[in-house]
Amino acid sequence: MRQVLANYTASISELKKNPTALLNESGGSAIAILNHNKPAAYLVPAESYELLMEMADDIELAKLVEARRTDLSKAIEVSLGDL
Repeated sequence: MRQVLANYTASISELKKNPTALLNESGGSAIAILNHNKPAAYLVPAESYELLMEMADDIELAKLVEARRTDLSKAIEVSLGDL
């Protein structure tokens, strides 16, 4: 059985009937949309989704920084006065 990763749940039928009510009831939290009692999708507020995308970008940038830090053959030395 798959774990439900949200405090609020709703069936697909409930979502179709009144999506605005679901959003209001959740108070800005994620809602797990269930199909036959299994999570089929998650409905997340736009602000939460934007934050998740920023975090994913930060992780990718951190990986790039680490990769470049280990390859010092292309490093260019500069002084603070040159900046």
